[in-house]
Amino acid sequence: MRDITGIIRRIQGVIATHDLGSGTYARWLWQDAEGRRELGGNPYGCADAVNLLYTIGEFPQGAQRQGFIKNLQAMQNPQSGLFVERTHHAIHTTAHCIAALELLDARPLYPLRDLHPHLTLEGLQALLEGLDWLGDPWSQSHCGAGIYAAAVIAGEASAQWQAAYFDWLHREADPETGLWRKGFVMAQGAAPIYHHMAGSFHYLFNHEHAAMPLVYPDKMIDSCIDMCTAPQNAEVFCQGCSFIDIDLVYCLNRASRQTPHRFDEVKALLADYARRYVDMLEALDWATDEAANDLHQLFGAVCCLAELQRALPGTLLSPRPLKLVLDRRPFI
Repeated sequence: MRDITGIIRRIQGVIATHDLGSGTYARWLWQDAEGRRELGGNPYGCADAVNLLYTIGEFPQGAQRQGFIKNLQAMQNPQSGLFVERTHHAIHTTAHCIAALELLDARPLYPLRDLHPHLTLEGLQALLEGLDWLGDPWSQSHCGAGIYAAAVIAGEASAQWQAAYFDWLHREADPETGLWRKGFVMAQGAAPIYHHMAGSFHYLFNHEHAAMPLVYPDKMIDSCIDMCTAPQNAEVFCQGCSFIDIDLVYCLNRASRQTPHRFDEVKALLADYARRYVDMLEALDWATDEAANDLHQLFGAVCCLAELQRALPGTLLSPRPLKLVLDRRPFI
């Protein structure tokens, strides 16, 4: 049993330092060496402040809540309907901001016009077929999963389109690894398997949202256990605030809900993972750590804590139970 109150207090402190007032938040506080960061109010700063406050049980109310809604809605381009930020594809930014608005019981102000070509059955298939499943499955999943999340949360996805989306994913699940896409995960020239797992995570949370079954949950569990315990991945997991840890923990835990396959091993691995993950977070220099002071990367870390807390009842103690945003709507 670990008390993570100290970590939660650190998270609260980081959120407070990024607060620019009136529901506007910075993603970063300082520039990087290459001068690439968009300082000041930022779509990911604002959206992830909402996400973080929801997760730790300090969700905005009243005027503060309205400030969040107003600022996020103002970031949408009225002509294209998209939200844009330089570090991610516009589909990812759009889905991420719309998902944050959903937590506030709000929606975007304008139709998602530039996404409408993908909201036909032909457009959907062209989008999914056109992704780089071999060399870049991780970042490409931002589009493949983001199109579903953005359209569904905004109320622009037809039932027929949603059925076609899952039909395609079910046909393309890889029987060897349980990941997406069939024939690409272990092919010659493929990205490292943890990239495929991180990409598959995005399609998995859409499945969870729609209460759709995995085709090969046993194989997904095998893949996750293998990559987590492989010596060559020792520097991949539990290395800092990022999304790779929630990707792995979520895939492993949610697949284990659909099958008894290696259940005791899954629980033991998650318990060990929780210990190492909390140790890592407690050892951070929260005042200077680059990733901990990036609200988007910090959000990924807090999601991992929330999933571990639910996967291992009584193991991680916090002032309020953490709430994973994915249990309410898709996309992070």
